[in-house]
Amino acid sequence: MKKNYLKLIIAAVIISSSFILHSCTEDDDVATIAVVGIAQDPANFKGDITSGQVVTLDATKVYILKGAVRVKDGGKLVIPAGTRIVATAAADSYILVEQGGQIYANGTSASPVTFNSSEATAGSWGGIIICGKAPINTGTTGSTEVGNASYGGTTATDNSGSLTYVRIENAGISFATDKNFNGLSLYGVGSDTKVENIAVINGAEDGIQIYGGTVNVSNIVSVSNADDAFVWTNGWIGTASNIYTKRKTSGTGNTGIKGINNAANADASPRSNPIIKNVTLIGGTTGESQAIRLYSGTYASFENVVVSNWTDGFSLESDPTVNYINGQSKIKDVFFDTNVTNKMTAKATDGSSVTIQSSTYNEKTDATGAGNQLASPAWAIGWSSLQ
Repeated sequence: MKKNYLKLIIAAVIISSSFILHSCTEDDDVATIAVVGIAQDPANFKGDITSGQVVTLDATKVYILKGAVRVKDGGKLVIPAGTRIVATAAADSYILVEQGGQIYANGTSASPVTFNSSEATAGSWGGIIICGKAPINTGTTGSTEVGNASYGGTTATDNSGSLTYVRIENAGISFATDKNFNGLSLYGVGSDTKVENIAVINGAEDGIQIYGGTVNVSNIVSVSNADDAFVWTNGWIGTASNIYTKRKTSGTGNTGIKGINNAANADASPRSNPIIKNVTLIGGTTGESQAIRLYSGTYASFENVVVSNWTDGFSLESDPTVNYINGQSKIKDVFFDTNVTNKMTAKATDGSSVTIQSSTYNEKTDATGAGNQLASPAWAIGWSSLQ
């Protein structure tokens, strides 16, 4: 009897050394037992979070991202408000949430969750990649360039967790020839995933790119990124509200917003068809000309848009895109600053110019865009790095 009792005590000690009790205030869906696992050493933050594990970080510590963190199917990564993660392993430093995995990075306006690199220069680490099970139009499923992770499926309401008040800086490093990370990549992410109050700053590639799925995003800041500020492709059907983008002063970069249905098949289904509201796009002094480029079959509708310092405001390309938008009042309440040369252009699939019909859009001189017309919106001040 005494031997059995001793064995039970020893077993309890072993278990308690591997698990800690955790009361989660961020989301009731997160389990109450947190596996310390890879988070035991903040100075060497990397590794896999496997099924049944919940890794909860400590906001009082700085986590040094020395490699990839992969949240596997059934695993959860919880990052409390105020947590700082600093990457030191260049292209090997990134966060990847696989299908069925979840991330809960929930900051506040006073204490955002921040991701940066020790070099603090554009393109000095990877970025954040989330893979869901929502529909895409490149096949039933696809694989990410980074990490070869599967994404896509049939679950429109898939839930990959929650990102709120998150700032991602200096991401977008090149990891192979002509292949780069984005600041935040959302692959087939479902509508039950929460993505709001996200800032992507000074990246070397796209700020945010959405690859299909049904995720809705709001309060997005994409500033000083070297490629496109906000991109969708592969059949994204969702909403985006409150988008503020600003180019580097040099104008380095491409478009403010780029919308694509499918690069290889303009009529692939499901067709990209987001609803975009409350947008401010401020260009640089030089660089690419298009504030908003819609092509390769994408549909979209826009409302309350401010465009300043671009050669072209809206550029419509490809027959499906032009036919859906031209003359259909899909673009409402736009303020074009006086420094915008061409408010709207359109080209057919064969490259020929198309005349813009008067009912395609309407102008509104007091449009507020992301909230404060040309100035930084109030909702973004502070936590996003905007002043």
